[in-house]
Amino acid sequence: MEGPSGNITVTSSNRKCSAVTGSGRRIKDGAADWHNLRARWEKLNDDGFVIAGNIVNLRLSSHREQQVQAPPAGGAELQEECSKLHDIVNKMVAIVMKMERLTASQRGILDLEEFQFGPEGRKVPLFHSWTTKQFEDSSRVLLDAFRRELQLKQTILQELAHTVTSDLCMVYLSCWLHQPFSPPQTRLTLEALLLETGHRPL
Repeated sequence: MEGPSGNITVTSSNRKCSAVTGSGRRIKDGAADWHNLRARWEKLNDDGFVIAGNIVNLRLSSHREQQVQAPPAGGAELQEECSKLHDIVNKMVAIVMKMERLTASQRGILDLEEFQFGPEGRKVPLFHSWTTKQFEDSSRVLLDAFRRELQLKQTILQELAHTVTSDLCMVYLSCWLHQPFSPPQTRLTLEALLLETGHRPL
């Protein structure tokens, strides 16, 4: 169900979910947006890890040169790598802002359905089994994970170029790469969302 670029596209392979309209259409499109935003985030995370590794190597090399009283080299190169990492984090900020809009849209759908059908919501699920509240809950879980991960990235960005302890540098690099605030459950939540909306075959 994915195109060559990895983006999810709407197809008619799942007849039950292919012709949805109204709230169902918005939820299904939102699920595809979550997938695409996560894919963009992962690409930025990989690119950022390479740049962060360059910063660590340059910083530790400069620190060693200072210890032997040699003139430190690579100052301009270090600044350039820090600017690249700053750009990566700014793009991650933009992604999280889009995720916030997605979550707000999902909340709007839930509010509308509670107005239309009462506090219990609609009786018949839009897709397979989930209630509209479950879609909203999933969006909040995903948004919370990416918000916290972004805060960690921003901290690493601020600290990495000023750290001269190799062990602490390795901790920062490990945290950047492994994304502790985006555990496997986050990926499972997204996969469940894609399964429920028909983007993944059951």
